Amino acid sequence: MLILFPILTLASTAQEQEVNDADFSPIFSGQDLSGWHEMGEPDWHAENGILWTEGKGGWLRSDQRYADFVLRMEYRLSKGAVSGIFLRSAEQGDPAFTGFKISILDDAGQLTDLHSTGAVYGAVIPLLSVGRKAGEWNQAEISCIGRHLIVFLNGNRIHKIDFDDPAFVFAEKRPLSKVPNQGYIGLESRTNRVDFRGLRIIVIKPAA
Repeated sequence: MLILFPILTLASTAQEQEVNDADFSPIFSGQDLSGWHEMGEPDWHAENGILWTEGKGGWLRSDQRYADFVLRMEYRLSKGAVSGIFLRSAEQGDPAFTGFKISILDDAGQLTDLHSTGAVYGAVIPLLSVGRKAGEWNQAEISCIGRHLIVFLNGNRIHKIDFDDPAFVFAEKRPLSKVPNQGYIGLESRTNRVDFRGLRIIVIKPAA
């Protein structure tokens, strides 16, 4: 119990977005792609603390697999950009559906749907439309612990869901109950330039 207590406490605290930023460890060096692997078209660049893609396709996959974690990052979209954050995805296949994807795109001020900014792509509409205009930095925090997902965007909670909730059985391509308990973190290269910075993580439970 003495071993488990700190982990359980951290998991509970993380789900309430009370984790101190000092507890996070960086997963992007700020200068190169070490710790990451380009999948598909080579289109990822790193310099002066910023990781970016020009939107030529493919995705950038973490070398490490993760189970339970809290992930923080900032992103900035160019005009018309479309991208996403992949979680618990497999190395092969469409990472949006081998795991799941949080959509990010240039749609500030528009109505939300299953593919808008903050959506669990094809499955869950975000509670709020809080993505900022192209050219502005956005702050995201994703807590993926067990079968539960909490997402904050720009300080607003936009998701608090259970992957096994029967309400999501009719999600596009497969029910959310098929989301695995571990996998890779990834960033999508799809349309136009997207910048990322400050990628950092707390690992609650390592992948097996």
